[in-house]
Amino acid sequence: MALRTVHVVKYITPLREGGSLPAIVEADDDFLYALKFRGAGQGVKALVADVIGAETARALGFKVPELVYALVDEAFGRTEPDEEIQDLLKASTGLNLGVHYLSGAINYDPVVDPLDPLLASKIVWMDCLLMNVDRTARNTNMLVWHKELWLIDHGAALYFHHNWPSWQEAALKPFAQVKDHVLLPQATRLDEADALLKSLLTTERLQAITALVPDDWLPGNASEGSPAEQRAVYAKFLANRVHHSSIFVNEAKHAATLI
Repeated sequence: MALRTVHVVKYITPLREGGSLPAIVEADDDFLYALKFRGAGQGVKALVADVIGAETARALGFKVPELVYALVDEAFGRTEPDEEIQDLLKASTGLNLGVHYLSGAINYDPVVDPLDPLLASKIVWMDCLLMNVDRTARNTNMLVWHKELWLIDHGAALYFHHNWPSWQEAALKPFAQVKDHVLLPQATRLDEADALLKSLLTTERLQAITALVPDDWLPGNASEGSPAEQRAVYAKFLANRVHHSSIFVNEAKHAATLI
């Protein structure tokens, strides 16, 4: 398991759906990417969550666009006329995150295209595991591309890392925000999803996923430890949630009764 590294060669257009101003860019491999900037307001922790979330989804069998490490040169964007974008590019010199751009994809609409209940249950299970608050009716972060469902944008997951010392307590918390999950009304097979998915996320698999986070996004400090120690915490956090998945599964089932 590894991510390729590409160099960004052309800024094409901003994607203004979110506050972080991601952009469509072209890289030196001639592919287009949705670029997530390290200099955006959410900072590198959003990139960490995006990598761990996306690769966890991939490990669970969901379709996820390819992720790449995307290098932005110091001189890149000097000719950009938009001052806000130019500041963002300057603040994002170095290693950023690129997500393969699915040209022509459309946003998933649960009313137009309801999912199989087991698939919906699996996605809800995964988002409860990751504590992903950003898959709501307002912003599903799911795309339909070539008649298949693709999951994107996991940067709002793993929010425990904004209060690092509490990670052990957070690992055993239910996910109350599941009540707002766009797929919860369709997720009627959560127990089955739980039984199917838990076995896929072994300790070794979780360690391989968290190993993808580069040192550059894990600045060491006294409270969070070295990059290696931080990766170990992410892996342990997820392993603990997998082991105690009944906590968030029961919360989801309860929330579904209140719809």
